[in-house]
Amino acid sequence: MIAANQRIDSTDGMKQTNVTPISVAPLPQRFVSRLEVFSDLFTRPTWSNVLVLLGGAILAPGRRTVTATLRILGLERDPHFCTFHRILNRACWSSRSAAGRLLLLLISTLVPRGPVLIGLDDTIERRWGSKISGRGIYRDPVRSSKGHFVKASGLRWLSAMLLVHIPWAGRILALPFLTVLAPSKRFYDNKPRSPKTLVDCARQAVLQVRRWLPDRYIVVVADSAFAALEFLAAVREHVCVITRLRLDANLYDFPPQKRKGRGRPPSKGKRLPKLSSLLKNPRVVWQRMRISLWYGQTNRLVEVATGTALWYRAGVAPVPIRWIIVRDPTGKLEPQAFLSTDLNVSPRDMIAWFVARWNVEVTFQEARAHIGVETQRQWSDKAIIRTTPALLALYSIILLFANDLFKQRKFEPRSAAWYPKTVRTFSDAIAAVRREIWLRQISFRSRPNRDSVEIPRRIWNRVEVVLAYAA
Repeated sequence: MIAANQRIDSTDGMKQTNVTPISVAPLPQRFVSRLEVFSDLFTRPTWSNVLVLLGGAILAPGRRTVTATLRILGLERDPHFCTFHRILNRACWSSRSAAGRLLLLLISTLVPRGPVLIGLDDTIERRWGSKISGRGIYRDPVRSSKGHFVKASGLRWLSAMLLVHIPWAGRILALPFLTVLAPSKRFYDNKPRSPKTLVDCARQAVLQVRRWLPDRYIVVVADSAFAALEFLAAVREHVCVITRLRLDANLYDFPPQKRKGRGRPPSKGKRLPKLSSLLKNPRVVWQRMRISLWYGQTNRLVEVATGTALWYRAGVAPVPIRWIIVRDPTGKLEPQAFLSTDLNVSPRDMIAWFVARWNVEVTFQEARAHIGVETQRQWSDKAIIRTTPALLALYSIILLFANDLFKQRKFEPRSAAWYPKTVRTFSDAIAAVRREIWLRQISFRSRPNRDSVEIPRRIWNRVEVVLAYAA
């Protein structure tokens, strides 16, 4: 905020046009250095324009259109505005290569060792328009329930996020790095290729992550939409998948190692009882453990039973899994079952990793609230495929910037007398990054201990426009 006694520098003149040189990036040098790993994916002129768009997207409130990013930087009078639109709808660069660079950057900074936890989930970007070819009709996961079905028109995106504990935030955050479009079957009408399902997109995304991280132990956590035998059979040799398991799943014992007589060796053993029947079996051994952050409560006491089996369905190769059943001793929550394709994972780790998946939903909500997902207005296919993944990746980039800033000086959460906020959230992180960007652009020519500061008129004009058109 600008104090009432701050002075505005008038040396720039009243008739100066609000045009900032495009070659000058609005980001501080420390932020530009962080992004150097992406520079060789673009040509030199395009890379300088990418930095301009990136800085404008961080500063702009509300909609994240190209127009909004140019206005916040004072470039609304720039006659070469089409250059910035062409970055999304025409320029030659690979969003998949950028996603790989971003993942490696996040890993080297936040998870240099230990298991790499990846959250996998889909979301609906509500969009209308006849020119949007990938648009479909889907079930709205937010407004729907078991007894109430709500449809939503838009684009379905599958996003892979790095789940990592951020010390200054005090919790696990989900950082998007790879987001792909997963259209409905109607999108493939009158096309030579066969329809690709959401599970197919998930399989390709997981195998791509394995190629990016060939030497790390990867754990993928997903909801019940990805509890498909085809998906598990395709990726279980490469990553550990943890997801929900139906209580009436067909489980079998492992086949005997030696078989007498002729014929093909059996692929499965005898059929095992349903997991739902184990809930009432008095011979089942239940282990009590306390789980943190289980359905919004800390240190919830649960009972766990576990075992190994083969999950089998006709036409698909059996998948060896470790299953666990979690029940609430108080009876307030319904019993739930989970599986892991790694038989050596402990039940405590399985629950802790799956509970961390909820942060993926938090990231989707914060991305809509703070970085303008669903507010972009591109209509070309190439721009649509690039813009939403870029905005979700911007979430991770902002947190990387905030992590670097916090190491230098701690920023406090925004609190008030009626809201004693003590936990730093993404809103505090983006506010700290915005302050750093504004400080880089404002020339402080007064002594630091004075109550008034000098602000160039061109900067004040930009701030004035932001405040005047805030809503």
